[in-house]
Amino acid sequence: AEMAVHIALLCLVTAVDAKRVVVVGGGWGGLSAAHALSKQPGVQVTVVDAAPRVGGLVSDNFLTPGGRRAEAGQHGFWDEYLNIFGLLDELGITDDALTGYAEQGQYSPAGLQAVWPVYRDQGRLPTGLAQALYTRFLKLGPQHLATAAGLLAAFAEFDDSEEARLQYDQVSFRDLCKKLGVSKRLYDEAFEPMILTGLFAPGEQCSAAAALGMAYFFVLKHQTSFDVRWCRGNVGDKIFAPWCAAMRLAGVEFVSSTRAVGFDADPATGAVTAVRCRGADTGGGADFSLLADDVVLALGAPALAAITRGSPTLSQHAEFRQFCDLRGTGVLATRLFLDRRVQAPYSANACWGFDAGVGMTVFDISTLHAPALDGEPGSVFEVDYYHAASLLSLPDADIVAKAKTDLDAMLGTTAAQARVIDAAVVRLPTAVNWYYPGSYRKLPATRSSSISNVFFAGDLVRSRHGSWSQEKAFVTGVEAANAVLGRPMTDGVVPLEQDEPHVRAGRAAARAARAALGGGDAARGPSLADFLWR
Repeated sequence: AEMAVHIALLCLVTAVDAKRVVVVGGGWGGLSAAHALSKQPGVQVTVVDAAPRVGGLVSDNFLTPGGRRAEAGQHGFWDEYLNIFGLLDELGITDDALTGYAEQGQYSPAGLQAVWPVYRDQGRLPTGLAQALYTRFLKLGPQHLATAAGLLAAFAEFDDSEEARLQYDQVSFRDLCKKLGVSKRLYDEAFEPMILTGLFAPGEQCSAAAALGMAYFFVLKHQTSFDVRWCRGNVGDKIFAPWCAAMRLAGVEFVSSTRAVGFDADPATGAVTAVRCRGADTGGGADFSLLADDVVLALGAPALAAITRGSPTLSQHAEFRQFCDLRGTGVLATRLFLDRRVQAPYSANACWGFDAGVGMTVFDISTLHAPALDGEPGSVFEVDYYHAASLLSLPDADIVAKAKTDLDAMLGTTAAQARVIDAAVVRLPTAVNWYYPGSYRKLPATRSSSISNVFFAGDLVRSRHGSWSQEKAFVTGVEAANAVLGRPMTDGVVPLEQDEPHVRAGRAAARAARAALGGGDAARGPSLADFLWR
């Protein structure tokens, strides 16, 4: 009853001249949009989220049978996350929320395969050369590493422009590597694991445009790009709770455990006038409406497709119907609580070869979250699987047993002697966006082309910023807020630093070559992507 009264007040008690913005989705993109909008006087922001606590994929709404709280995965903050770091500094929580930098491991069932150092601790070299020399590949020889040279031509031509994205979106990353001469072993042991844990699907099912963009942002933008700080606890507690508290003080309203199920529109203009909602906390599932001058849809691919299918207001437009072709891929997250301490050489690890076509990461949560879990009788590990549809149907007990077996294969006898005393199993069948070949042209832009007051935020949204994952979601939230307010798109957005000189030179040479072959017009010249079809 109290919640129903609160909803009624949201609908009725607003300033006459306030701009009412409803943000649908409470992940990084939605919260970023709400945060940016809340700084503008005269804007009333309401965030609607289906979960009991906001957070999107990183929500910590899961409990083990023993009552321990867990979230889906362990979340990292890479060196190029300039806008998120700015938020944490603004909230004054950076050092409390994030770990320092540390080396990371890569494992297969045969043992340790590679070690990623803290690149900022190494002597400064041009990007690309630094990663090649400082990354310690224990099993891959130089004859295999050298076959990556062909990809340099693709990175030189892929300048993150709309033209380049459309061209390279036509081919899969696996085909790109194969046709450019990457050895099968290098692909299987280095590139495929990167794609499975970065884009959450095998390279044969991922757009080359997405793979090149993701790899450049996370690994190759600068020598330090792959340096990462991990959250010291659940992101919901460490970051989202203080962030939402600050927004509540700024007047943002949060309506949780509530789904947006439809939209009302002005019959004359087609603009959305209200968001129809349904929530378990509003009188046993009663429907209600939130009046809206503008709407920000901050949803992942499956949710955006579902809300379009359920809304005649949206689905009457071809722009929205194409979103129904977008889809997500499955994540299986497990958190294992052991009965004794188990030493892990590296607190963060990417893995390959445990299941065909499935990505895997392992985190020593006891170390990353220290001292929060010091009271546990033993170590706590997060073992997560990506592109994991083949595993999701297993019973919880079988999943826990598999995760423990994989952990034992990594860490050896000490781990094998430990027993699982509690575990969280989180199934997310379509949790993360799937950037399959041909998907780029179907992605939403910041502003709807068919409904004048609908905007989009999240890592699904097309953006020229150049970032990926959580940072991209955050940036597109700010960009959506700017579009709502009629401000320049880049207002309040920290841009990525410019490419290094040798990268700029390579891209200039690639454009010059295309221009020469195109009779002076680079746009008419052949692209490397064109030859991949031959």
